Amino acid sequence: MNILVVGCGRLGSALAEQLDREGHDVAVVDGQEENLLRLSETFSGVKVTGMPMDQSVLQAAGVENCDAVAVVTPDDNLNITVAQIVKNFFGVENVVARISDPRRESVFHRFGLRTVCPTNLAADAMNTVLTSPWEPVQMTFETASVTFRVKEVDEQYVGKSISAIPMEDGWVPFGVIHSNFESELYDHRNDILLRAGEKLMQAHVSD
Repeated sequence: MNILVVGCGRLGSALAEQLDREGHDVAVVDGQEENLLRLSETFSGVKVTGMPMDQSVLQAAGVENCDAVAVVTPDDNLNITVAQIVKNFFGVENVVARISDPRRESVFHRFGLRTVCPTNLAADAMNTVLTSPWEPVQMTFETASVTFRVKEVDEQYVGKSISAIPMEDGWVPFGVIHSNFESELYDHRNDILLRAGEKLMQAHVSD
């Protein structure tokens, strides 16, 4: 698929890298050139610096030939504006927008836009971890499902970083529950040192 990612913060860069590894043709747009430096040297997609609301910038990133667009900047207002431009002006039907404020999600829906709210996802995951820590929970978004589970940190990995733990196929580390019951999410950029008595949160995405 030809996929455009608008916004190259932590979420956008991680999404672009993942899509690129899966073999998709990926283009990334961000208004700040330094944000594009988040992308690794192995990233093979297109990088475009410019204001996402500028139609010429979107055209330079190949929006007219896109099969899908993800709008994931930290600014909800910008996301809804860009998503509307992409959907209504360029005719891209498969558009997903990030919405940080759950209270504004209904605004996006009124415009016929699909959304993903990290705040709600994190809240659901944390609620599960706190109230049913040993029960895997699955959430479905369109055709994709995400499963969360919690496992005790094995003794052999105590003192090692979270990125050093081998994962079963398809599973990725999501965070750690410390012995004082505080949770720390793993952003795949800053490692977390594992200690005895802690629990590892994992996530699995499947189509």
